[in-house]
Amino acid sequence: MESSKENSREKNGEYEISVIVPVYNVERYLKRCVDSILAQTVKGLEMILVDDGSTDGSGAICDEYASRYEQIRVCHKKNGGLTSAWKAGLVLASGTYIGFVDSDDWIDPDMYERMLALAKREQADMTVCGLVYDFEDPKIPKREEISNFRKEVYSRREIENLFPFLINDGYFFGRTLQPARVTKLFRAELLRANEKYCDDQVALGEDMQITFPALLDARKLCVVQNFYPYHYWINKQSITGKYDGAYMDKVRLLAERLLFISREKNVYDFEPQIRNDFLSMTVLAVKNEIYRNYKAGRKAVTANVRAICEDPKVREAFEHHTMDKLSSSIRLYIWLMKKGHYTLCYWLVLVFFKAHYYLGREYKRQ
Repeated sequence: MESSKENSREKNGEYEISVIVPVYNVERYLKRCVDSILAQTVKGLEMILVDDGSTDGSGAICDEYASRYEQIRVCHKKNGGLTSAWKAGLVLASGTYIGFVDSDDWIDPDMYERMLALAKREQADMTVCGLVYDFEDPKIPKREEISNFRKEVYSRREIENLFPFLINDGYFFGRTLQPARVTKLFRAELLRANEKYCDDQVALGEDMQITFPALLDARKLCVVQNFYPYHYWINKQSITGKYDGAYMDKVRLLAERLLFISREKNVYDFEPQIRNDFLSMTVLAVKNEIYRNYKAGRKAVTANVRAICEDPKVREAFEHHTMDKLSSSIRLYIWLMKKGHYTLCYWLVLVFFKAHYYLGREYKRQ
């Protein structure tokens, strides 16, 4: 049920930007997030806090903010996951443009002012900025990431010219489109037209479900160059992480959804790129199995790695991927997976890839 002040609001045209914040059990970080949005220098911004069935004090914090600020609205709902939460927020959003901030992250004060100015100047359907990975562990350096778009403004024809390398450009995880919804400002009608492609059950790479189809429909794309105002927070618990035995199932579901979107849109054949992306995600699934499940013992872990690598869709990806720009180390690792050298895969991850992980090089918004 929505708990917010509505009597003084006009439903149409009052706000230029609606910022949707999915909230779930983040009482430790929520105030930092909300305060950073309240500190935005842009005018005409509303905030929609979607309490996705929190069991801590997050819901009460949302209500307290809504009681103090007219531009904040709150929706309390049964827990349904990230995608269901932002979709619930979209129902309440009245802005011409829609942005997203996750509730344990924060943004710089000028983020939406700069993005909105460019979007309005060019009448863009989607405007993009970058993000910074901020680690709780000070020993891990910050790292910036942005979509691999080289120009400030792309016409429809220029967007279509990106299609041959939009999801994979031949490199490992070579996504030209950085999929995070939180670094995008969407025209509201574009977002609503593509909401139907977002399956609530997708729990890995869920942002790609909306940024991918939205870009396929966009008439104009804008990029705020060299701008990294979004702070993606990674705490120590995120780094050590819990083992996810369903990780590979989630990888398969994401690939299936992307193939479905590609076929439904029918503007370009993305299947080879989706296969490449699937294989990249499979390598991460193997690494997840090893560095987060190693306490199960080498035999159990290598048996699980075997099951992943002998899956028919994975075998197809081994045989038909088109990533021709792989580094020698990734190329070797994929070859070892393909040839069944699972014990060697195990030891390589524990010795080499784990070091990269703790240096923060593993993190991508998937």
